[in-house]
Amino acid sequence: MNGKQVILSSAYLAPIEYYTKLLAYDTAYIERYDHYMKQTFRNRCVIASAGGALALTIPTEKSDEGKCLMKDIRISDHGNWRHVHWNAFVAGYKHSPFFDYYADEFRGFFERKYTFLFDFNMELCQWVCEQIDMQPRLVPTSDYLTAPEGMDDFRERIHPKHPYAETDPDFVPAVYYQVFDQKQGFIPNLSIADLLFNMGPESLIVLHSSYNC
Repeated sequence: MNGKQVILSSAYLAPIEYYTKLLAYDTAYIERYDHYMKQTFRNRCVIASAGGALALTIPTEKSDEGKCLMKDIRISDHGNWRHVHWNAFVAGYKHSPFFDYYADEFRGFFERKYTFLFDFNMELCQWVCEQIDMQPRLVPTSDYLTAPEGMDDFRERIHPKHPYAETDPDFVPAVYYQVFDQKQGFIPNLSIADLLFNMGPESLIVLHSSYNC
């Protein structure tokens, strides 16, 4: 296939860095066949709150087999997480310029019960892209690619514990308005939800400004 290709992990309302890849590449392969790992963006997003950056984590069901493929990871109902996450978004973004505009459709993702984490992440990603007016070609993988030829591999480079300044020099996060920026300063590379609720349709401009193509 012609064009630039990238391979990414599945992610829950991924950070802005992730979405710059969806914008910069012609095709984005989303990995389904990697072994699931906790403490990654697969089930965690980071948003703004009055107290600073806040991590929201989706609980998953434990597998009897130990290692489990991402495509088989089931979402747990533990801790009433849907209610907790929704309340965190409301608290963090109710005063943002565009939250009310997106709130009704966004809330639906926390009212429906999804069985598999991969499906939940993918549908949220597609919805976000529609709101930003992005049309990325998202292709779920059909097998695990150990050394993908002809594509850039960001599966483990976009990671909460890997500073983007070290792993991704092409990503230079552009500054944009944030609800709490006067109190705590600008926080770069939060969840795409932060960008969407604060900048709305202009999110696309911020994404374009955040990578060196």
